Amino acid sequence: MMPELDGYQTLQILRENPKTAGIPIIFVTAKSKKSDLRRGMNLGADDYLTKPFEEHELLEAIESRLKKNDLMKKTFSKMNMDTESFLIDASQFMDLEGFTQKYPIKTYEIGTTILSEGKNASKLYFIQSGVVKTHKLTATGKEFITGIHGSGNFVGQVSLLNEKEVNIETATVIEEAIMCEIPKNDFKQLMYKNNVVANKFIMILSKDLIDSRKQMLYMAFAPVRQRVAKALLELHSNSNVHIGTNTLGVDIPREDFAGIIGTATETAIRMLSKFKEEGLITTGKGRKIILLDIDKLRRIASFA
Repeated sequence: MMPELDGYQTLQILRENPKTAGIPIIFVTAKSKKSDLRRGMNLGADDYLTKPFEEHELLEAIESRLKKNDLMKKTFSKMNMDTESFLIDASQFMDLEGFTQKYPIKTYEIGTTILSEGKNASKLYFIQSGVVKTHKLTATGKEFITGIHGSGNFVGQVSLLNEKEVNIETATVIEEAIMCEIPKNDFKQLMYKNNVVANKFIMILSKDLIDSRKQMLYMAFAPVRQRVAKALLELHSNSNVHIGTNTLGVDIPREDFAGIIGTATETAIRMLSKFKEEGLITTGKGRKIILLDIDKLRRIASFA
């Protein structure tokens, strides 16, 4: 009931501005009808206090909203997030008792397909450890790898948010992974219930889109040698299998590696052999590739 611009209009303007969209907002008003309350909450108010009220009610509401806002800012950062803290913090926000029991952490073996392209999108996956590849089939039946995802990454969020709600790509475990599954409806509740959560996921999606655009340009114009070095470094950063003290082994089928760099399998094998001759890598048991000179690989990835 403020002059010129009422509380509802003020809230709407603040929610539409990305710089102010995540600020907790509490309505303090004499308008106590249920329809007034619903209008405020539907516009994105975090709480709604009607006059008269006790002092402690206002202080408790403010304290609660500030705690939850700080919690979501901390929790929904893509980097340095572990599954346990994600689930515990999410349970506090969503008021779901036993969240960690409801969505237990599971181990997935190499080769397990967790999402199938064209199938109904029903789950979001959060990776605590391990590596998952996302890939699509071309018209000729060739596999095109769209991403390699390691610890701290989500898989499946784009499919859950698209209009048709079908998986836009297949996701397969390529290094034993520990993950949790969050059902579609609970993910959407988490997304739509709080602007901070929504903004964080928009940031994640935007980063993924920018990365995919960069990857497309890289695939189109970078020499094979540069692409091989870059792919090895990305797999290095995502992998959790260490050999010795500082050397990290990458366990990946050669056809998958070829899919990442966009070449025939034979070309990928030939380039890996050259890297081995130069002392940049060596091979271990099975399909393992062990990086020996990470600094030089970085220089190759940056400058070709």
